[in-house]
Amino acid sequence: QLQLVESGGGLVQPGGSLRLSCAVSGSLVEHSSIAWFRQAPGKEREGISCISSSDGDPFYKDSVEGRFTISRDYAKNTVYLQMNSLKPEDTAVYYCAADGRRISLCVLWNPSEYNYWGQGTQVTVSS
Repeated sequence: QLQLVESGGGLVQPGGSLRLSCAVSGSLVEHSSIAWFRQAPGKEREGISCISSSDGDPFYKDSVEGRFTISRDYAKNTVYLQMNSLKPEDTAVYYCAADGRRISLCVLWNPSEYNYWGQGTQVTVSS
């Protein structure tokens, strides 16, 4: 059974950085498309970045492109989300999700494409 565990959230000042980790167990990290979603209070869950299992290409929501970087570490079986130049509007619970498909292109617009979810990690950007 594929399982995901996020870590790395916390409180950071505007302009600061955090690196979120999504540790994958029960499967190899490259055998799923993996996405990062976030959900702020009172808002819908939104996809912000993903990496495809088929070719490893990353994708980003416009609001985070240029500030966030997604990457895979095969040795640690982990996906990272490096977040720089953080803004108060980045405050949310961040979730990683996997689709469990060895050949797929990741999508950000439909959370139902992802069958496996982590428990989430809180990111708060505030002075």
